[in-house]
Amino acid sequence: MSIIQIKNVSKSFGPKVALDKVSLDIPEGRIFGLLGPNGAGKTTLIRIINRITIPGGGEVLFKDRPITDEDVARIGYLPEERGLYRKMKVGDQVMYLARLKGMSAAEASKELKSWFVRFGIQDWWNKKVEELSKGMAQKIQFITTVVHKPSLMILDEPFSGFDPVNAELIRKEILRLKDEGATIILSTHNMESVEELCDNIALINKSHVVISGGVDEIRRKYGDNSVELIYTGGTLSSVEGCFNITSDVENTGRHTAVISINPESNTNAAIAAVLAQNVAVNSFKELIPRMNDIFIKLVTEE
Repeated sequence: MSIIQIKNVSKSFGPKVALDKVSLDIPEGRIFGLLGPNGAGKTTLIRIINRITIPGGGEVLFKDRPITDEDVARIGYLPEERGLYRKMKVGDQVMYLARLKGMSAAEASKELKSWFVRFGIQDWWNKKVEELSKGMAQKIQFITTVVHKPSLMILDEPFSGFDPVNAELIRKEILRLKDEGATIILSTHNMESVEELCDNIALINKSHVVISGGVDEIRRKYGDNSVELIYTGGTLSSVEGCFNITSDVENTGRHTAVISINPESNTNAAIAAVLAQNVAVNSFKELIPRMNDIFIKLVTEE
């Protein structure tokens, strides 16, 4: 079931077309990566989902009906543009934002303090926001985004400003929230995080959806039938009609080769053709392109 359906959504700002009949289905209970270069239309689409911006055409459905302000009030939204009231105490700030999401004072205090302990920042409750480092402020804003346990969370560049340790902390929390049933739209340029976290993705470029689908499905689609072969006992040669050797690096008698299997052939035939050359195969691994390479390929081709 889709929690969000985007149907032929368009938006222009004067002569600039930000989105041109974009359609997407965002499945419930999944992490959905919204990808694209700067200026592609991602932020405009996120703002339309949150009803900050009204589309010029098309519609957004929430659980099969037009999305309403009441639905948006229950969404957890972490915008790329961060903002906290610098002169407020941290505890007063997070309580204020939690109450805006409909939480009672007692519930908000209990949940927020639990999150502060989880993130190891409980000593900062009574300090002023202006004393926070960038990474600490990021943690505070992440907490205020998810504390009311929304069924849908939209996280725009959630790892920005974090060191590797804290980025890993946020990754683990995103996965935990998914395991508890939340749907998460993740907008990021970090392709490593996309591969680690996302079940599905959509790539937007120049106001259009270039590709969408499951991450594994897309990675395999853009593979080129290449495999990495580690072997000893001789030197391989290409076999016409079966495979070509793309590279072969030898180190103290151990070869690491990349071979490209002919589309008319298959993996079993390639293995048989390799073994027929009297070499010892140590490993045979399919090479699937990284999301970063696919992103670059699709965007530059566009």
